[in-house]
Amino acid sequence: MLTFTIRRLVLTLPTLLVISLVIFMLLELAPGDPMAQVPLTVPPEVKEKMREALGLGQPSHVRYLKWVYQFFVVEPSIMIDWLTSKSTLLGWLPDTSLYGGDLRVISWQTRSPVMDIVVQRLPQTMWVVGMGYLFGVLIALPIGIYSAYRQYSIFDQVGTFISMVGFSVPTFFTGVLLIVVFSVNLGWFPSIYDTTLKVNSWDSFLQQARQMVMPVTVLALYNAAQISRFMRSSMLDNLNQDYVRTARAKGLSERVVVLVHVLRNSMIPVVTVIALGVPQVVGGAIITEQVFKVNGLGQLLIGAIEANDLPMVQTLTFIFALLIVVFNLIADVLYGIIAPRIRYD
Repeated sequence: MLTFTIRRLVLTLPTLLVISLVIFMLLELAPGDPMAQVPLTVPPEVKEKMREALGLGQPSHVRYLKWVYQFFVVEPSIMIDWLTSKSTLLGWLPDTSLYGGDLRVISWQTRSPVMDIVVQRLPQTMWVVGMGYLFGVLIALPIGIYSAYRQYSIFDQVGTFISMVGFSVPTFFTGVLLIVVFSVNLGWFPSIYDTTLKVNSWDSFLQQARQMVMPVTVLALYNAAQISRFMRSSMLDNLNQDYVRTARAKGLSERVVVLVHVLRNSMIPVVTVIALGVPQVVGGAIITEQVFKVNGLGQLLIGAIEANDLPMVQTLTFIFALLIVVFNLIADVLYGIIAPRIRYD
């Protein structure tokens, strides 16, 4: 397992380089001058710094290498310096000074480093998307397991109906529907997410929980509908296998047969869905963040596209691609943990 993990980590770097090249070339092929949409109020010296950061006027391969250097060398250096000097987790390590003042990836819209803005918006997305996905998984797994075990029962029929509705109805419609019912008509929850709220008391904690209910519900319903169907299908495939009949013939309790033997083998394909669903949810939360006015990465990407902020769009797109590669690796590693018969070495 260790050898496989190291081998995959080594292969991850060229994979990310190819992905970054594809993203860069797609934006490079976009028609028009990248600086044409910059407002006239931007000072000339700022425009010159933007051109210098992007390497405009230089060959495409030079500009690509400059962006790769900024993203893979400059930004990690700044992060390591911050972790060793100011973070609580690694603040005990000796302070480093890896950052030498090199030019960073600059946003055209805000005239500030792109990664600084991403770090500011990331907690809002992680709270909403993370909680929505976590609740979705926790709801989906028991529903899928019990629906498969009680196939064609009333619980299975109701679960199938709700799953189909949750999977078929788009999140923007569900979000608007919840706002109309629970915010406008009943007044139970706020319709707009207050990103400036700081949790420092019990009242502020309850206020934070109230404003998270609707966006988390929208994401949890959609994710639970998808994952529960995969869980049910995988459980049904394994419940009819020979090893299940053998386990029952040996006198094992039904609880052990289902929750130990069948569930462990059924989780193999479901792990892939859960792991690869994380970056998909982060990208799909763009719509949910727009509906509930959550000032996260999704709204940041929409604003960058509208303002033609190519450095921001390029960086966020690559971050989403990075999440897919990382969680794909995590899923492969979890295979060997869940099913010991799977060997990579």
